[in-house]
Amino acid sequence: MNGGLVVISGCSGGGKSSLLAELKARGHRVVEEPGRRIIAEETAVGGSALPWCDLAAFLRRAIAMAIADHAAAAKNTGWTFFDRGLIDAAAALQALTGDDVLGPLAAAHRYHPRMFMAPPWPEIYVADDGRRHGFDEAVAEYDRLSAAYPALGYDVVPLPKLPTAARADFVQGALAESKGPDITERR
Repeated sequence: MNGGLVVISGCSGGGKSSLLAELKARGHRVVEEPGRRIIAEETAVGGSALPWCDLAAFLRRAIAMAIADHAAAAKNTGWTFFDRGLIDAAAALQALTGDDVLGPLAAAHRYHPRMFMAPPWPEIYVADDGRRHGFDEAVAEYDRLSAAYPALGYDVVPLPKLPTAARADFVQGALAESKGPDITERR
């Protein structure tokens, strides 16, 4: 396990991308959400592996992308922050199909034991071209992930509803208390 690979997950529209942009501005590596990248790629080529067309194909692509992201980031030193990742996609595929994919994939591709969970935050939730589901579906996803991560042995740290810079300070402080690279270590 690479101790510097940190997942930021949780409710869609909960401020994860803004937090990751702040962490990147502070000099940390950031891996963008697989789902957003797949939607952009599929839309550009007229593909159907989209959550609103073929959810299973979309999730399988997200799993493959998350595994590749994990392998590439494992070579880094310092912290690498993931906007979602393998567990998110595998938990969704398992919920959709009933296939036992989450446990084996999560065991083979571990992240830092402390991860951060963005709670539902209706005041900032916004649907867009890549997020077509409503707030209720986002909360259901949050509930599924809130159960999956601790069941896999992760220390789930809820993100406070604070301005982005304060959230980044919170993440850095929580990681400074945990095992892993020195939080001041940069690229």
